Amino acid sequence: MPYFLCKLATEDGNVISQSFFAPSFKECKRRFEEEGLCILSIKRDWKRIKIPAVPFERKIKEKDFIMFNQELVALIRAGYPLLKSIEIIISRVKNLHLKELLMLVENEIRGGKSLSEAFAHFEKDVSKVYLASLMAGERSGNLAETIGRFISYAKVISSTKSRIKAALTYPTILILFSFILIGILVNFIIPRFSEFYSDFEAQLPAITRALTSFTLTMRRNLPLLLAFVFLFSLVYFLLRKREKGLIFLDRIKLKIPYGRTILLESAISLFCRTLSLLLEGGISLLSAVGIASQAVPNRFLFEKTKSLPDYIKNGESLSESLKKTDFFSSLALDMIRIGETSANLEGMLKDISDVYDERISSKIDTFISLIEPVIIIFMGLIAAAMLLAVYLPIFNIIRVTQ
Repeated sequence: MPYFLCKLATEDGNVISQSFFAPSFKECKRRFEEEGLCILSIKRDWKRIKIPAVPFERKIKEKDFIMFNQELVALIRAGYPLLKSIEIIISRVKNLHLKELLMLVENEIRGGKSLSEAFAHFEKDVSKVYLASLMAGERSGNLAETIGRFISYAKVISSTKSRIKAALTYPTILILFSFILIGILVNFIIPRFSEFYSDFEAQLPAITRALTSFTLTMRRNLPLLLAFVFLFSLVYFLLRKREKGLIFLDRIKLKIPYGRTILLESAISLFCRTLSLLLEGGISLLSAVGIASQAVPNRFLFEKTKSLPDYIKNGESLSESLKKTDFFSSLALDMIRIGETSANLEGMLKDISDVYDERISSKIDTFISLIEPVIIIFMGLIAAAMLLAVYLPIFNIIRVTQ
C-alpha cells in the first residue's frame, strides 16, 4: 500500500501538505473530502517507498492484533458503529502492515460486507479461529463478547509462546558463546602457541598435539564445512516450502526424546483451547472440530486430525474420534468423555488445556534447570582442556632449558 503526498486547503485558507497512507488514490481523495478539506493536489510520495518485508518476518505481530481487538471491543461497547470504530483505530495504528489490512477491511465493510466477510479475504494474515469467532459473534448478535473471548484465548497462546522462547534464550546464548570461544581458541590462539613451541624443538604433550591436529584439520576443511552447512540449510528451507516436506520435518521432531512429550502436549492443549473457544461462541461441533484441528502446530499431527469431522458425521462421539488420532492421552480422552456426558464439554476442554499448559511449563522449567549446569560444565571442560594444551608445553620447555 503506497503513501500519497497531499496538498490541502482548510476552510480558513491555510495550505497544508502531508503524506498519507492509503490503499489507492481514490480512497485518499475520499478521506480528505469527508473531512471537508479542499484538495489541491494528490500524487504518489516516492520518497516513502515501502521496503518489502523480510521473508522470516511476521507481517502482523500478535500483540498489535490483540491490541486492535481490545480497542475494537471497547469502542463497540461504548456505542460506536463498527465502521466508525475501525476508522478511529486506523488513525492510531503504528504497524504499517496492520494499518494496510484494516484499511482494506474498512473498504470491504463500506461495500456492504460484514466484519467476518471483510476479514475472510485475508486468511493469510488472520487465523481461521478469529474468522470463526467473528462469525459466531455476528450470528449471536453479541460481537463484543465473542471478540473478548478470542482476546483471552489469544493472550494465553501468546503468553505460552513467549514463556517458551524466554526459557530457551539463556541456554541458546550459552551454547553460542561456547562455540564462539572454541572457534577463537582453535583458529587464532592455539596455532600461534604451536609455532612458538616448534622453535624450541620440544616434544609437545599428547593433548596439545591432538588439539593442534584438530585445528589444522578444521582449517583445511573449513570450505567443505561451510558448503555442507549451506546445502543443509538450503534443503531445509526447500522442504519447509512444501507440504510433504513440512510433514516429514515435523515427524522427525516427534522423535526427539524430551521434545516429543512437549510437542504432543502442546498440540493437545492448543486443540482443546481452540475447540472450547469455538463451542462457547456457538459454532457447531462438526464445524468447530475442523477449525480447531488447524490450530495444531505440528503438521504430522494435523494430518491425523483431518478425519475427525468424518468420524463425527458417522455418529461417533468426540472422545471416540480423538482416540483414533493416536496422540491424545488417556487423561485428555477421559476428561472429554466426562465433559460429553455432563453436557459441559466447553468447560472440560478449557480445563484440559490449563492442565497441559501447566505440565508444559513445568517440563520446560525442568529442562532449563538441567541444561544450564550441563552447558556450564561443558564450557568448563573445554576451557580446562585449552588451558592444559597451552600450559603443559610451557612446563616441558622450562624442564628442557634447565
